[in-house]
Formats: sequence, structure tokens, C-alpha cells
Amino acid sequence: MSLYFVRHQHNAETCPAKNPEMGQMLVQHVSKPNARKFGVDILGDAVLDAQHTFVLIVESEDKEYVQNFMQPFAMAGSVEITPASTCEAVVERQGCEPVAVG
Repeated sequence: MSLYFVRHQHNAETCPAKNPEMGQMLVQHVSKPNARKFGVDILGDAVLDAQHTFVLIVESEDKEYVQNFMQPFAMAGSVEITPASTCEAVVERQGCEPVAVG
């Protein structure tokens, strides 16, 4: 499983939380059981107050799974998915640079 930092941002006019139906749909979408259906394990999430920014820390076998899971948010604004590491992993490899794969 790989770790990812996900950031979704939208403007005030397209804020999904302003629409009760859309907001409820998104709450259900980001539930841990639903995320697992996409192959995504949500470790944590937060909305940055007054910034119209939603962030998640997730694990998944493939970045494409995370992209598919975040599709509803992409309709309302930007979505950035960044490979990440735990602090422990960075210290163990002695630096922030990722380990080259294959």
C-alpha cells in the first residue's frame, strides 16, 4: 500500500457543503466503507476552515484508485494527489527523497 496526501479546493460559489443534498452525498462518499469499495483506505481527513479546502491522508495500491475515488470532488474544483511517506519511513531512509521504484 502506498500513502497519498490529497487536497481538494473549490471556490466559495461552488462550495458543495452549501447544498444540503450534495453535502450529504459527499459525506457518504468519504465514509471509510465506501472508500474501501474504490480500493482506498482513509487514514484521516479535514476541512481547512474558511479556505474551501478538503485534505485527506489515504492509502491505496494504486494512485488511479485514489483518482477514481476523488472524481466527485473534481467536479467542484481542483484535486491534487501527492505521494507521501510517514515520518518514520523518511527517517529510516535518511531523507525526504522517495526511494526509486524498479
